[in-house]
Amino acid sequence: MPGSCKDRPTQEAIPSPCVRNCCLNDDDVCLGCGRTLDDIRNWTRFSPQERDQALVRARERTSQFTLWKF
Repeated sequence: MPGSCKDRPTQEAIPSPCVRNCCLNDDDVCLGCGRTLDDIRNWTRFSPQERDQALVRARERTSQFTLWKF
């Protein structure tokens, strides 16, 4: 039925970008997903718009990570 709660996006509509490779750098940014510690802590409280913004920032950060060479 149109307009019902089922038709509205939920906060879970945008899943966590966690890749289960959690390791924070000196700036408290996860090297696995690119989110800040604050973004990780607050993810479940973020609105869909806040999650979108956090994902954009995380993608920008991860694109700047350099690969470690052994």
